[in-house]
Amino acid sequence: MDAPLRQLVTAVGGYDLCTSEFVRITRQRSPEKVFYRFGPELKSGAKTASGTPFRIQLLGSDPYYMAENAKTAVRLGSPSIDLNFGCPAKTVNASRGGSVLLDEPDLIFEITQAVRKALPDDIPVTVKMRLGYRDPSVCIDNALAFQAAGASELVVHARTKTDGYKPPAHWHYLREIREALDIPVVANGEVWSREDWLRCYESSGCDQVMIGRGAVARPDLAMQLSDPDFEPWVWADFVKSLLEYWRILSELYEADGCSDHYRVIRVKQWLNQSRRGFEEAPALFESIKRLHRSHEMDEALAQLAQSNLS
Repeated sequence: MDAPLRQLVTAVGGYDLCTSEFVRITRQRSPEKVFYRFGPELKSGAKTASGTPFRIQLLGSDPYYMAENAKTAVRLGSPSIDLNFGCPAKTVNASRGGSVLLDEPDLIFEITQAVRKALPDDIPVTVKMRLGYRDPSVCIDNALAFQAAGASELVVHARTKTDGYKPPAHWHYLREIREALDIPVVANGEVWSREDWLRCYESSGCDQVMIGRGAVARPDLAMQLSDPDFEPWVWADFVKSLLEYWRILSELYEADGCSDHYRVIRVKQWLNQSRRGFEEAPALFESIKRLHRSHEMDEALAQLAQSNLS
C-alpha cells in the first residue's frame, strides 16, 4: 500500500497504525531519499493526512546494516521500526529476505537484537512473521527468539511461506504463540470481513488484527471491524475513492516526478485487488487492464465517473 492509498484508507477511519511497504536493505546505508520515497509521511510528523500514525518497515538479512538503516529511519521521524520476516515472494526469498529467514533462528534473533540495541529504548521494534517457511511447528521457537531479542510486538501471518495466500489461514497456531509469549501478538491473514475477524478472534484469542490485502480490497474494512453499526461501502463509494486516488497520483506526477507509467500501473494494481471486495470491480478491471498511458486512464475514469456518480 503506497502513500496515496494509505492516505485514502486512513481517511475512511478505523486504523490505529499504518506501515510502509518494506524498504529492502542490502549491505549499505540507504540514502534519506529512499526512506522519504517509501514514507513521505515522515515529512509530516510520521502521520497520514488524517492523523493516523505511520512507521517504516525494513526487510533484509544483514544485522549490522539493518540496524544502521533503522537508525536512519528513526532519525528521520519513524516512531517505531517494523521488521519483515513474512514476505513470501520468490525474488525476495532468493536474496535472503522475508520468510526464508524463518529457517535460520539464530540469524533472525541476531537481526532483531542488532536493531533493538541500535535504537533508543523508547522506540519500539516490532516484527512480522509467518508460521514458518515450510514447517509451521517452528512458529513458537521463532516467536520466542524474537521476544528474547527485544521485539515489543509480534504480528503473525497464519500461514507458512509454502502456503502462500491459499485459504485457509491457520489461526489456531496464533493462540499457541500468544500463550507462549509475554508480548502482544497480532493476528494477520485471510480477514476480509467482520465475520472473518470474529472467527479469527475466536480461534486465535488475539484482540488485535493487522489487515493488508483486505484493506486494499475494501478501504472501509477497518471501520467494518471496529464498528458493528458502520454501513459498508457500496460501489459508488469505491468509485469516488478510486477517482481521488487518481487525482492524488496526478498531483505527485506534477510535483515529485511520479512517472506516467507508474500512475497507470498503480490504479490497475489496486483495481485488480479490489475484485475481491466489489462485484463490479472485475468488469472494470477488464476494461482498463490494457491501458498504458495517463490520457487513456483519464478518459476511462471520466466515463466511470459519469456513469456511476451522475
